[in-house]
Amino acid sequence: MKYKQPTLVFGLGLLLLLGVRTAVSEDLLDVRDTPSTPVKIIFDTDMGNDVDDALALAILHNMVDRQKCELLAITLTKCSLKAAQYCKAFNTLYGRPDIPIGLVKDGKEKHDGRYVGRVFDLKNADGTPVFDCPTDFVPEDSIALLRRLLAEAEDNSIVIVQVGFSTNLARLLDTPGDAISPLSGRELAAKKVRLVSAMAGAFTFQNDKYIAHKEYNVVIDIPSAQKLFREWPGEIVVSGFELGVKILARGCTILNDYDDAPRKNFVKQSYLLYREGWGLAQSTWDLTSVLFVVRPEAERDYYSLSERGIVSVRDDGTTFFTPDANGKHRCFICNEAQSVRVEEAFVNLCSE
Repeated sequence: MKYKQPTLVFGLGLLLLLGVRTAVSEDLLDVRDTPSTPVKIIFDTDMGNDVDDALALAILHNMVDRQKCELLAITLTKCSLKAAQYCKAFNTLYGRPDIPIGLVKDGKEKHDGRYVGRVFDLKNADGTPVFDCPTDFVPEDSIALLRRLLAEAEDNSIVIVQVGFSTNLARLLDTPGDAISPLSGRELAAKKVRLVSAMAGAFTFQNDKYIAHKEYNVVIDIPSAQKLFREWPGEIVVSGFELGVKILARGCTILNDYDDAPRKNFVKQSYLLYREGWGLAQSTWDLTSVLFVVRPEAERDYYSLSERGIVSVRDDGTTFFTPDANGKHRCFICNEAQSVRVEEAFVNLCSE
């Protein structure tokens, strides 16, 4: 994620000198069995730290409406009960109150953030809450939920969109077989997960501006990020900080395209609470990882992909990419024309 305090992730500036190639558009990873097959998605998020998580979740719900994906669960990488309640309310307002929600235990971050609690403080003219907070909701343990969903899934059928810290997926790898499944977490990941689409790190495929950037999702839990990229058994596509930072949600979209009738719009009010005092333009980091999964058609020309390689995380939280034909990692690359197309897609898909 993100905007929060713009701490800077070590990309590899020399990649430009090494001549990193991008994959042709036809080489984009399409995780659908057929164009009409909904993608089965687990959304792994640090909801509340930045409002792009909420916009990304709005896209997921809208794409469920279009029968382009199934939202199997939300797992939270920060141990904020208010964030879990927010996700429960969000799902309920979108007509899907039964989507399971998992909450990490003893995570690296516990604060609620700028909007997931405050949105429930909004009042109508008569003093009643605009949005009801599900205070009796008890989230599941995120790791147990991940194990259960993977154990129940068909082989090679799950896409995990990770837009928070790597805590949950790293811990999943360490789980042994249990009553849920005789398979270890590593075995479940290898057998059941088709792709991880992660917002993490920062890279220098197009320039070296972010060569020393320590991206938030990585630096909050460096050991887990290191473990994820070093040990995850399957494919990972990565959207770096440099991609989403230049693709913006605009104030006119937020103010004009989100319907406040018959009552205030949950996503719009969350956005306004988060951006309060900062102006309305918002980078769209997490949305990029969602869009790649739900709109994978090469003809849309939203992204290119780097060649195969290995993403590594240094002990200081900086990241770099090493080309390797046997690597399981690729990074999104977006030129100026593609960025315009992606921004237009976000305008349509977030608020519909």
